[in-house]
Amino acid sequence: MPYPFKQLTPILTLVGALTVTGLASFPAQAQNKGDDTLLEMAQAFRKNDKARLSALLAQARGHVLEPLAAYWELRPRLDTAPESEIRSFLSNYAGTYYEDRLRTDWLLQLGKRRDWANFTAEYPNYRMRDDREVRCYALVTEAINSKANVADEAKRLWYSLREADDGCTYVAEHLHSGKQINGLDLWRKARMAMDANRPKPAKDAVDIEAPRLSEQVALIHADPTRYLDKRIIAITKSRKELATLALIRLAASDPEEAAERLDKHWGLLLSAEERNWTWAVIGKQAAQKLQDNASSYFANVRKDADLNDDLLGWKVRAALRMGQWKQVLSATQAMSPEARKDATWTYWQARALLATAGNDAAQKQEAQNLLRSIASVRGFYEQLALEELGQNITVPERPAALTAQEKATAQANPGLQRALYAISIGLRAEGNREWNYSTNLHSPGGMNDRELLAAADLACQRQVWDRCINTSERTKDVIDFEQRFPMPLRDIVVRRAGEVKLDPAYVYGLIRQESRFIMDARSGVGASGLMQVMPATAKWTAKKIGMTSFTPEQITDKEVNVAIGTGYLKLVLSDFEGSMAMAAAAYNAGPNRPRNWRNGPVLEAAIWAENVPFQETRDYVKKVLSNTTNYAAILTRQPQSLKSRLGQVGPRNSAQAEPNPDLP
Repeated sequence: MPYPFKQLTPILTLVGALTVTGLASFPAQAQNKGDDTLLEMAQAFRKNDKARLSALLAQARGHVLEPLAAYWELRPRLDTAPESEIRSFLSNYAGTYYEDRLRTDWLLQLGKRRDWANFTAEYPNYRMRDDREVRCYALVTEAINSKANVADEAKRLWYSLREADDGCTYVAEHLHSGKQINGLDLWRKARMAMDANRPKPAKDAVDIEAPRLSEQVALIHADPTRYLDKRIIAITKSRKELATLALIRLAASDPEEAAERLDKHWGLLLSAEERNWTWAVIGKQAAQKLQDNASSYFANVRKDADLNDDLLGWKVRAALRMGQWKQVLSATQAMSPEARKDATWTYWQARALLATAGNDAAQKQEAQNLLRSIASVRGFYEQLALEELGQNITVPERPAALTAQEKATAQANPGLQRALYAISIGLRAEGNREWNYSTNLHSPGGMNDRELLAAADLACQRQVWDRCINTSERTKDVIDFEQRFPMPLRDIVVRRAGEVKLDPAYVYGLIRQESRFIMDARSGVGASGLMQVMPATAKWTAKKIGMTSFTPEQITDKEVNVAIGTGYLKLVLSDFEGSMAMAAAAYNAGPNRPRNWRNGPVLEAAIWAENVPFQETRDYVKKVLSNTTNYAAILTRQPQSLKSRLGQVGPRNSAQAEPNPDLP
């Protein structure tokens, strides 16, 4: 978006009616019956109004969304509800999303109470298996009951840097007491948390290893130089680790000072592993500021194996920016097996192998094998891999048409019908969750490709484009481009793009990423509509393009939204001399940031995009350009090149004035 930066029998009876008639054709009076009750319950749930929820539940009985209503009523009082009532809910709504949603909440409560007997008994019934904290509690029970070594999985979950939670911290503490997790594991968690500006999980980690020193973490976070300047008589292991935390915290604001202190004093006191990690954090912070000296900081790392995947990723980015292919190769090769499966690092490892191969035929063949392992039209690096192999991006052969039976099976799915109903009455978040649960089928492997295509087709027919796209994207062996890259409002988009001389594929690529074609989409910061236009940006753009009669409430009108969005995108593209990559970054993060990000060496736009400091914008740019290339293949029916759209990025020609210096 333009800156600034969204009882079971009655239910089955109604679902049967929906299956026969179709939700869209359901009589208005029947479709609206009871909906007001559900919407009022939604408000009461958000306010935690237990009394109002209980009073309204009787009116929701028999509604297609009764499982949701019953969940809303029980969830706020789950901590005091008798076990018999919880089990009655699980039985009454067996097989629904909300059965498993309540089970997840209950398992979390059982874990917090350390009620391992009931947790162990109920966990096998838990189908979603997607809650990190529940899984951490389960690891505790596995370690207690079977003495299993669960340290690797526990660390992976604990290191994920989500909000501090009881479950994963508790399993780390339990495993530490059993000597399955050591002190270095705990300090590494503290380092990652401090690097992420998260002092609470850093303190929690230190509290397990060195409880008498854990209060120092908050002081270090507030003023790292004060700790580093303290005269410490006994340089113990814990004291060195606290100094490492202080250097990490200092690096966030001043990488140069952190480097100087490490080089002149603390480097002599820290262990080799501590030095390597700290130099890498300093390099990461410099790389995020796009400083040319980032790679020189990373050069002080003597052992890449001492780093985690995040630090290695930033080492790769810094090396790419400076054309240091040997460093790109060594860093990608040091990554974990899981990280090396990511198409990002597979692609850059292959490129590094080619750049450093010389006459080594075996190394060139290894690079080709890596490229072939990811090459497809599925994403940014997959497309670039195709082009490295000498192939263009084309529309895949469409799968065999869905049969009437396949479509009927999707339409008869109660979970999908409930999801569509919820979305239709404005409960989009609730509908999305039930849709995702139903398409995952809460079983190994989930829906097969044909079932996913049928579910996506159902969403497309109902014009629920985000569920259509997201479901179709999950097929493994077949790709239906017509589903993955739909073109709603084609007449409007193509016409408006033509009027301002924009590639309609670029417009569609951006809309797909911005709003997933949700017509009434509205972001948390106020961006609206298909092209997610901010009110101030809309007002400025309307004036620029001569839309003299524009009023703010018009931004939700499809025609106006596309006109404003395409007009703004054209102005942004002109400001960045036609660079689709920089214009996409500006559309997402505002124009001033990419104006700064372009300064430095002239780079392949793929390298420039990979070095965008903000993860959201970095991913946004890559997805918009990948989308654009695929839309172009559909619209033209001709082979396409992502590389040609990317081009190069470098500093602006200072002799040329910026066409729109006031671009918002």
